Amino acid sequence: MDHLSYAAQIRRGVVRLNRRLRQERGEGGLSPNQLGVLGHLRRHGAATPGEVAAAERQRPQSLTRVFAELEADGLIARTADSADRRQSVLTLTVEGLRALERDMAERDAWLAAALGTLNETEREVLRLAGALMDRLADTEPQEPSSGTAALQEPSSGTAELRRPSL
Repeated sequence: MDHLSYAAQIRRGVVRLNRRLRQERGEGGLSPNQLGVLGHLRRHGAATPGEVAAAERQRPQSLTRVFAELEADGLIARTADSADRRQSVLTLTVEGLRALERDMAERDAWLAAALGTLNETEREVLRLAGALMDRLADTEPQEPSSGTAALQEPSSGTAELRRPSL
């Protein structure tokens, strides 16, 4: 199987699982963009709107409404940057953390139940696949070589992964 065939199969699986996880969100749950912003602030701490947008691979203008909604709902706080008063800094509030954890818990509960239908080896393969997908999300394609895009290793934070015996 070539890299393009692998890519198509992985993409299909990721898209289908993502759709299912979105369906498992409770009524009035957070939007994907809201989850992205809150998740970024949880993982990385305070950040400017531009930093959040860059990490989410979006333009800051695309997230302006999302930032305003989250701030109006008390899920994030916006303050002026002490070094540059023209710039604002976003921080996750306690209520924002609760909303994020509640939203994640609903989907995690479904996923945990679904994982219970798999055997131990399959669960371990998926755990490793999750770590690899995180790594892939942080890579930048280089010039194509022999018909496929080579991936550049992220500069830091890579976990050592071993192939499980099947």
